[in-house]
Amino acid sequence: MNRAHGEIFTISRTYTMNPDLTIRALIQIDRLQPKFAAYTGATVQGSIPLAGDTVLIGELAPGNEVFRLVDKALKASSVEATSQIVEREFGFFILRSPNNSEVSAARDAILSELGMSMSQRLKPQVESTQIITSVEPYQAQLLNKWSSGSLVVPGQTLGIIECAPAAYISIAANEAEKAAEIDIVQVQALGRYGRFFMSGSEASVQTALEAATTAIDLVEGIETAPQ
Repeated sequence: MNRAHGEIFTISRTYTMNPDLTIRALIQIDRLQPKFAAYTGATVQGSIPLAGDTVLIGELAPGNEVFRLVDKALKASSVEATSQIVEREFGFFILRSPNNSEVSAARDAILSELGMSMSQRLKPQVESTQIITSVEPYQAQLLNKWSSGSLVVPGQTLGIIECAPAAYISIAANEAEKAAEIDIVQVQALGRYGRFFMSGSEASVQTALEAATTAIDLVEGIETAPQ
């Protein structure tokens, strides 16, 4: 088709929500704990959270839906974007604010856009837990090669919790810190499974692991078959 010089054409398309969209995770964490806030601040590319902040963490499938929904949340509230990572399969985001009500407004804007409720998110499952007492020196060094948080000292106790969907591991880390004096070694909240590594005394790791497991078990949502 020939078009006259200078002629302006407008292409208008109506957005259609992907019928297969799944809220794999959506969770609001109040009172961010100091160590988890510090860890998150050191590993994200956006607005850095502080201890005491409230964060909204989400994981959606397919991943591209994150762009539109984060945009809606930012326009509907005064939250700031801490993280936005999109892969083909899943999309992940963190929004933060010192004001709990602003995070609630962001969450509600996302759910309104989707026409869904919190009860329609997936319910997380604890896939495995481990406690390794008196960590051997060579294994401690291997763990420290990829640690983004505290370093593991030989002789400490190491606690590991694994859950699915991955994003829910964040509430496990925050609740573990509330429950006991532990150090955060690594929080892996992306991918199909989330993993949280902590270190400390045997008693503190045991207490923290129980609190983390309980926190994940208490999240309500649609139950799915084990992956």
